[in-house]
Amino acid sequence: MTAVLIVGAGPTGLTLACSLARQGVGVRVIDKSPAHHRISRGKALNPRSLEVLADLGLGERLAAAGRTGLVFRKYFAGEHVSDTDPSADVVPSPEARYGTALSIPQWRTEELLRERLAEYGVTVETGAELARFTQDEHGVRADLADGRRVTADYLVGCDGARSNVRHQLGVAFEGSTDEDRTMFCGDVEVEGDLDPTVWHQWFDQDGAVLLCPFEGTPVWQLQATPELGPDGRPVPPTLEGFQRLFDRFARMPGVRLRNASWLSTWRSNVRLAESYRAGRVFLAGDAAHVHPFAGGLGMNTGIQDAWNLGWKLARVLAGRAGDALLDSYQEERLPVAAVALDLSTTALAKVMEAVRVPGVGVEAVATPDLRGLGIHYRWSSLSGGAPDATGDGPRPGDRAPDAPGHRPGGAPVRLYELFAGGRFTLLGFGPNARAALAGRGPEVRAVAVDATQDGPAAPEGADVLLDTDGHARRAYGITGDALVLVRPDHHVALVAPADGGSLIREYLAGLGR
Repeated sequence: MTAVLIVGAGPTGLTLACSLARQGVGVRVIDKSPAHHRISRGKALNPRSLEVLADLGLGERLAAAGRTGLVFRKYFAGEHVSDTDPSADVVPSPEARYGTALSIPQWRTEELLRERLAEYGVTVETGAELARFTQDEHGVRADLADGRRVTADYLVGCDGARSNVRHQLGVAFEGSTDEDRTMFCGDVEVEGDLDPTVWHQWFDQDGAVLLCPFEGTPVWQLQATPELGPDGRPVPPTLEGFQRLFDRFARMPGVRLRNASWLSTWRSNVRLAESYRAGRVFLAGDAAHVHPFAGGLGMNTGIQDAWNLGWKLARVLAGRAGDALLDSYQEERLPVAAVALDLSTTALAKVMEAVRVPGVGVEAVATPDLRGLGIHYRWSSLSGGAPDATGDGPRPGDRAPDAPGHRPGGAPVRLYELFAGGRFTLLGFGPNARAALAGRGPEVRAVAVDATQDGPAAPEGADVLLDTDGHARRAYGITGDALVLVRPDHHVALVAPADGGSLIREYLAGLGR
C-alpha cells in the first residue's frame, strides 16, 4: 500500500514527495494534466525556499539554471529612467547562505524537482485525475477518473487554488476575489533589440508592461495592465493584445513579441483554508492559501508547507511519533500563511501606488519579510525549553541559523550541510556537551561545535564543526557549553544545558504522544 498519495505535481507536491521519498516513505504523485507544463508562472525562489531545496540536493542545479542579481530597468512614459539591482543592498550574513532570491521559471524548478524525485525511484503519474476519495481510521481510498483505485495511509492535496481535494473535504476557503484588480500574464519570445540580461519595466500613469528574461531560454515572462473591452471589463489575452500593450507603453517599434506559449488573466485572490487537516487528508500550497502576486510568496509558502509536513509524516509512519504530531502542521503553517496573505496584499497596494513615480519599479515591495528567513513557530506546541534559554540567540521555534566553519581536516563546511537529510540534529557546544551527544540515540545526528581541535574527541558517529571564527556561537547566542536540538526542517526545537541529554530524549519521546 502507498504510504502517502500526493495529488498535484507542482512545486509543493514535488517538494513533499522528495522529502518523503528521501526518508524511505512509499509515495505516489498523481496529476490530472496530460503532460508537464512549460509555464513560467512563479518565477522566483526566495532565500528560505533555496535553503529547503538545497537540503534536498538541488542547490547547485538551481544555481546553474537560474539567475541572481537581476537588474530592474525602469522606464516611465517610454523613457529610460533608471537601473536598480535590489540585491545590491543585501548585506551578506554568515547566518544565511542565500541572501537574495533566484530568478527561475516555475517549469524549470518543477523539472529539477522531478529529476530529483526520479533519483529516489518515483515518477509523477500524469493524466491521473482524482475522482473521489473516502477515509477511515485505517487509511484513504482514492478512486481515479480512469477507474483505478489507490489505497494509502495519508492523502495530501497539493492541487491548486481550485483544489478538488479541498472541495471534497468541504473545507471553507475564506477570503475574496477582486475582479477589478487584474493583470495579463504570459510567456513570449522577443524579436529585436532588447537587453536579455535585465528585467524591463515600463510604467505610465494608466498602466504598465513588464518583460522578465530567464537564464538559458528564449522565453520572457510578460506582465501587463489588461486591455479592456467596450464594457470596461478585461478582454481575453492574446498575442496581438500583448503586442498592442507593448507598443503603447514601451514605444519600441523595432521589438516584436512572438510564439506566446502561455496567455492568462490574473485576478486578485486572497483566500485561506479554514483548516489544513481532516483526518488522514491534508491541504498544502495553493490548495490551502492563495496570494496576490506581489512579493512572490505564493509558491514559496507552498514549498515551505511541504517542508514542514514532510518530516512529520515520515516520523509518524516510521512509528517514532504519535499521530498528534500531524496536528502541528496546521498549528504552525496556517498562521504563517495568514501573515503571508497580509504581506502580499500590502505589497500589492504599495507597488501599485509606488510605480506612479518615475524610476520606481517592483522593487518597491522588497522587505526582509519576503526573504522568508524570519519565519518562526514560537507559539507551537513543538517549541520547547525556557524562553530565555539562548539569551540573545534564536528561541525555540525560530529558524536555526546557518554558520560557516571547518571540518577537522580543514575542509570548509556549513551547519546547513550537516543538517541535511531529514533527521533531527543535536548541536553540542563545548566539551561538556560530549556525553549528551554520545547518548543522543541513532535517530539524531550529532554535531560537536568546537573552537579548536584541542578538546576531547567527538563521540563515535558525530560530525565536528570547528567554529574557529565564532560564527556558530554568535548566531546561537551561546557563550558557555550548551545543547541545541534542531528539527529536520531547520527550526530550533529545544535549547538545554550541556548536561541536559535527558531533556533531549524526553522531548523526542514525547512528540505527538
